[in-house]
Amino acid sequence: MSTIKKMMIPVLAFSLLMSCDFNKTDKGELPEVDVDVDAEAGELPEYDVDWAEVNVGTRTDTVEVPKVVVVMEEEEVEVPYLDIDMPNEGEKEERTLMVEAEVTGEESTIEIKEIWATGKKLIVISELRSTGKSIGDKNMRVSDQVTINAPELDVRYYVVGERPDRLFNRQHRYIGNASDIKDEIGDYKVIYSK
Repeated sequence: MSTIKKMMIPVLAFSLLMSCDFNKTDKGELPEVDVDVDAEAGELPEYDVDWAEVNVGTRTDTVEVPKVVVVMEEEEVEVPYLDIDMPNEGEKEERTLMVEAEVTGEESTIEIKEIWATGKKLIVISELRSTGKSIGDKNMRVSDQVTINAPELDVRYYVVGERPDRLFNRQHRYIGNASDIKDEIGDYKVIYSK
């Protein structure tokens, strides 16, 4: 048997033992033996083990990465504007109430239909509708907005329609129709209607 083979057997046996999980299940006991032996001292074999050198780092490779290009263009459009005066509420600030949805499969539209006021709270009621026109496997983001000039108010958004199955669409509450929340809101006044 060659020297390399003789060296490999103990190394493999040791590797197998090291990859096992040992749990002691019994105390154990050595047998009693009465032996009278003369022996010369032995010597354990010596091993010189070289392991591969591993260098960890990064490199630049060219890979295919999907990209979606969205072109935003500025365009002048008529945007609803509400100037809200509330008694004893101090300074007003202009801000945009925006409702958005991300859809797949079919082109859709979203429109702010009404804004209700109750106390220091605004309820924005929107409607999401499919046009029935296919967009294939693409995503489409739709939005609508109303600009208000008002003191600081709590704003809640409700969308009438089925919530599209996209993570982005968790920012608004989706309902079957506006009457589903009338009892929840209580007394309110419609301050905007489209």
